[in-house]
Amino acid sequence: MQDGPIVSLGEGLMELNQTRGSDQSYMPGFGGDTSNTAVAAARQGARAAFISAVGADTFGDDMLAMWRREGVDTRHVRQVADAPTGIYFVSHGAEGHRFAYYRAGSAASRMAPADLPLDAIRSAGIFHCSAISQAISAPACDSVFAALEAAREAGVTTSYDTNLRLKLWPLARARAIIAGTIPYADILLPGLDDARLLTGLDDADAVVDLYLNQGVKVIALTMGHEGVLVATPDGRRRIPPRRVKAVDATGAGDAFDGCFLARLQLGDDPFAAAEYANAAAALSTTGYGAVAPIPHAEDVRKALGD
Repeated sequence: MQDGPIVSLGEGLMELNQTRGSDQSYMPGFGGDTSNTAVAAARQGARAAFISAVGADTFGDDMLAMWRREGVDTRHVRQVADAPTGIYFVSHGAEGHRFAYYRAGSAASRMAPADLPLDAIRSAGIFHCSAISQAISAPACDSVFAALEAAREAGVTTSYDTNLRLKLWPLARARAIIAGTIPYADILLPGLDDARLLTGLDDADAVVDLYLNQGVKVIALTMGHEGVLVATPDGRRRIPPRRVKAVDATGAGDAFDGCFLARLQLGDDPFAAAEYANAAAALSTTGYGAVAPIPHAEDVRKALGD
């Protein structure tokens, strides 16, 4: 693994998250899966950078200010005048959280391969991306592939979250694009529910076997209330879930990703990194929003009893 920052590519979004009070008000915040991952990594003490575009609007200004407060390098976030910053709403019900996106034509969705800062990608320690960035537009999808190709050619460790949002694209297209992306990934970060839809397999070990056979070197398969299954070609381990009083799981998977990659970058093996990230993801569900409740390193160490 190269000695460079964790560089993530994707879209940052303004968030309006429904509180559980009687007035059903919405609390402002920040979101976007790879943006959340970058923040989570930075809060663990890792170097993190983000590649994206935001609008030349108030929300774009707010996103840039948030990343800078968090210590995320924003040198490669473009602010454009002819497209807005995306926004989404989170509501909560008996079945869990629901998302409503208003991101069509957003600044990030217009990212194209020609916009990529290839030197930053080639000098990364880990390059991270997700299927959501591929789903928001064809140019953004092309950008993800171009970035992964540049990273692999430079010997950069690559990380991919198969995050599946069927409101953004049909399952058949998602399956085809994600299957074509997995061979580029050294580290794969799928969720079991998504993996079942993408592969047609039900058993977690069967999912892991499939992806290992496609050349993935490290898999952390998050399984909700069943914990995490971590696997490499040399072994695998199940990490049990951590019990917390959860109120909002909006950014739990992204918190896991960022903390897992941070701990790998800081020298942990995949199993220790997943133990840490599992605790961090649980803590992130104890507050509202994707970014605000992401724990800092000292909170995770306290939860782990270190």
